[in-house]
Amino acid sequence: MTTPEPDFQTDRAALAGRLKMILPAHCLLVDDEDLRPYECDGLTAFRQLPLAVCLPESEAQVIDVLRTCHQLGVPVVARGAGTGLSGGAMPHAQGVVLSLARFNKILRVDRKARLAVVQPGVRNLAVSEAAAPFGLYYAPDPSSQIACTLGGNVAENSGGVHCLKYGLTVHNVLRIRVVSIEGEVFEIGSEAPDAPGYDLLALLIGSEGMLGVVTEVTVKLVPKPELAQVVMASFDDVARAGDAVADIIAAGIIPAGLEMMDKAATAAVEPFVKAGYDLRAAAILLCEADGTPEEVAEEIGRVTEVLRAAGARELRVSQSEAERLRFWAGRKAAFPAVGRITPDYYCMDGTIPRKRLAEMLSAIADMEHKYGLRCANVFHAGDGNLHPLIMYDAAKPGEWRWAEAFGAEILEMSVALGGSITGEHGVGIEKINQMCVQYKTPELEAFHRIKYAFDDKGLLNPGKAVPSLHRCAEYGRMHVHQGDLKFLELERF
Repeated sequence: MTTPEPDFQTDRAALAGRLKMILPAHCLLVDDEDLRPYECDGLTAFRQLPLAVCLPESEAQVIDVLRTCHQLGVPVVARGAGTGLSGGAMPHAQGVVLSLARFNKILRVDRKARLAVVQPGVRNLAVSEAAAPFGLYYAPDPSSQIACTLGGNVAENSGGVHCLKYGLTVHNVLRIRVVSIEGEVFEIGSEAPDAPGYDLLALLIGSEGMLGVVTEVTVKLVPKPELAQVVMASFDDVARAGDAVADIIAAGIIPAGLEMMDKAATAAVEPFVKAGYDLRAAAILLCEADGTPEEVAEEIGRVTEVLRAAGARELRVSQSEAERLRFWAGRKAAFPAVGRITPDYYCMDGTIPRKRLAEMLSAIADMEHKYGLRCANVFHAGDGNLHPLIMYDAAKPGEWRWAEAFGAEILEMSVALGGSITGEHGVGIEKINQMCVQYKTPELEAFHRIKYAFDDKGLLNPGKAVPSLHRCAEYGRMHVHQGDLKFLELERF
């Protein structure tokens, strides 16, 4: 069964009247000037004002808002800090935004059980800061960790530079408390190592706010390693750098982090951060080892051997914690650094098998010529997660459409190479057409049946993540392989 696609028509005055009955005045925004900050998330190319923004301060208020919207048939888009890059938090024109920004308390840090219980509006980095006195930290570390929130991390199954060894959000969350669109509260998972029944925890994590609204998260904490060091390797050839990534994993080494940046990325980052990157290199790899001093020394030795054999022309090993953090600061600052050298950029997120990295990098270089746009590449190379940054100027007619087509070709090539259209940013509205390439009708129908089981009216974040079969049929008719889309100048649906 597929979820319905109603033509939502909401009476704004009636909606505002109902919401004013359940929320204090300071928890409800209805004027356009107050709604404007919520019109988009980090994917700023797509914008839409909602009818209202709700800022609840308690779970009871969340329940009341959801029940009211369910009764009125009003779409609801849950929102955290708005740092997402796939348009997952873009409002619905006939709906409300349910902001969890005021759910920002760390409820408990249990050093013996190595877990923390937090509200969804808590910043990612704040969890590690709270756990630091106990020698613990929260491992998933997206580049936006100083701002992004745990609720958004759960919605998008966020990763980070250390996800190769420590896993994505789904590997580090033990339990979530969720409110359904009908206002019912249920808990998924537990503080125990496992829970009986279907693995609904993995289903909810990464569901992009389409199945329920998270009000509490229990996360795993891990001990801070005694030592960590980073090897920075320079390569004269991008393909060799890509091959070196596969060589490291093939050697049985699982680094704490394994990241790659091409010359365009390092050229943007170095003046911004002064991380000490080799600006002559066609690409650099950052490979981190952590653990006891003995473990780190052994792993660093093995890694350097592999990198030398792979053709690295220069190797540097961080000699202090400050230098290690500086190496990583450059990688984490890649997005804002590119923003300094181009009017606009489009950050992609696809995943491919590690052994195909070199092939993909070569293809992206060809696409730069095809579309007449520059592209800087940063990768969570260890798990094949790509983040090409396509540079364009939105003020120039047609450039955004070319950037969008460039991105679509990268995503569809990711699928063709045996990968996925996303690794950690989610689908949102950005990649919804490429879902039609990733999956066939039976898989999409299964997704729709799951959506219907949780939200039979299709009110939670409608139009995101899972395309309708009609949409896929339309995209199939307009789509030409290898990224050549007919009538590129026309508005996309």
